Amino acid sequence: MSWLRGLLLTYSAIFMAFQAAAHELDPGYLDIREIETNTYQVFWRKPDVRGRPMPIEVRLPGNCTPQSGPDTVSDGTAWQSHWIAVCDQGLSGKPVTVDGLASQKTDVLIRLQALDASPVTKRLTATQTTLLIPEQQSMLQVGWTYGVLGFEHILEGWDHLLFVFALVLLIRSKRRLVGAITAFTVAHSITLALAALGHVSIPGPPVEAIIALSVVFLAIEILKREETKLRLSERAPWMVAFSFGLLHGLGFAGALQDIGLPEVDIAMALLAFNLGVEAGQLAFVGVVLAAGYVLKTVLAGLNVLSVKLVTSANLAAGYAIGTVATFWVAERIYGF
Repeated sequence: MSWLRGLLLTYSAIFMAFQAAAHELDPGYLDIREIETNTYQVFWRKPDVRGRPMPIEVRLPGNCTPQSGPDTVSDGTAWQSHWIAVCDQGLSGKPVTVDGLASQKTDVLIRLQALDASPVTKRLTATQTTLLIPEQQSMLQVGWTYGVLGFEHILEGWDHLLFVFALVLLIRSKRRLVGAITAFTVAHSITLALAALGHVSIPGPPVEAIIALSVVFLAIEILKREETKLRLSERAPWMVAFSFGLLHGLGFAGALQDIGLPEVDIAMALLAFNLGVEAGQLAFVGVVLAAGYVLKTVLAGLNVLSVKLVTSANLAAGYAIGTVATFWVAERIYGF
């Protein structure tokens, strides 16, 4: 049994590193709201990395007092702080910098709400750590910012991607696969909009646990698949995809609520975020299908492609998906 214990320890180490890397991709969020002329309420939220705040710090322009706020405090999922800053002559045309961002793999979303003006939403990245606050932001600029955020969010959402990957492996018919992806899209678009607008409110931890459980379900379906008999998830995969898509939409909404929606152009921001999610999802499916085609072509050229090999590969993938997803379920339930 020593080999089994060693294998379990290896799996645990891989999963812990996997989860830590995922948190390192979480975005930061800076909200600057003008409450009186040249007086701003500042909210600063940065990701948690292995139980500690990510080493990034916001620095307001030199005409602001104070330029930085108090030490951040953990809320269980991230680190945040609040303070009031007085900025002579306001913030228009002034630089806001996130120190330490250049050495990270994440972004920071900055949202500025001035008195009697449309909110400004911008992104800072590892290659652009300073932002000159513009006078005003157009609707198209808001849409682009939130579209990019949606695209990046789905590509960093390993549980969502694993669910889509399992659908691709499970469904043999291209027509049914298109139907399932479409149903998944429609479902999570509905709950994303309802939750982001405050019409539906469900605690995040149970939703995340059930999302992981949905991946476990698909892994089991892959392992139980028979060549001569289609299971319900293969005959009507849109039903499964739509049902679980409603839950995945709540997960997307949780991320969007953490980021925040502008008070003006809410519809544009919501639509753009959802379109960004869909673009990322379609890009992922395209890469998976292309990689599968190339692999099959190579194996066929080597005369090693066979039904037995494909079946064995699907079983291995099913066990791998199920193992990762089961770990997520346990981890998320433990975190309640």
